[in-house]
Amino acid sequence: MIVWLIGMSGAGKTAVGTRLYRQLKESRPETVYLDGDLLREVWGGDLGHDLAGREVNAGRISRLCAMLDRQGITVVAAVLSIFPEWQEWNRKTFSSYFEVFLDVPMDVLEQRDSKGLYRAARAGEVRDVVGVDIPFPRPAQPDLVLRGCGADGTPDVLAGRVLDEVLGK
Repeated sequence: MIVWLIGMSGAGKTAVGTRLYRQLKESRPETVYLDGDLLREVWGGDLGHDLAGREVNAGRISRLCAMLDRQGITVVAAVLSIFPEWQEWNRKTFSSYFEVFLDVPMDVLEQRDSKGLYRAARAGEVRDVVGVDIPFPRPAQPDLVLRGCGADGTPDVLAGRVLDEVLGK
């Protein structure tokens, strides 16, 4: 099973994903957690954040998840995920795919902006920022939509909601 958390920077993917991973690991010890930002580092930081680099990275993450899935490993993947074709590939390829969209309005993301990413993009200091100069296509068919950390609850509450849905599936 692959649980795929989608959302823009600051939506809470890492916060919800790490908590979900810990909760799932109790009943499924073979569970691993993959974070899109950390995987970029693992692969040596050889890709930029332009659309071409992002698409290569998306393919790498999806193929890694497919390999782990074939080995019976449960994966919680926290990924920005802006390519609908990879989301469709995931749904067709994985033995079980559960897509969660952390839907947080841009104004809230910009208020949070712990990395200073949106501020820097708005000031013209960085380019290729999703939500500013790269569009973020909303997932077409998520299995669960969460309104992100805040409106729907804390990261623990949101992770619990995902866990209930995943284990009920």
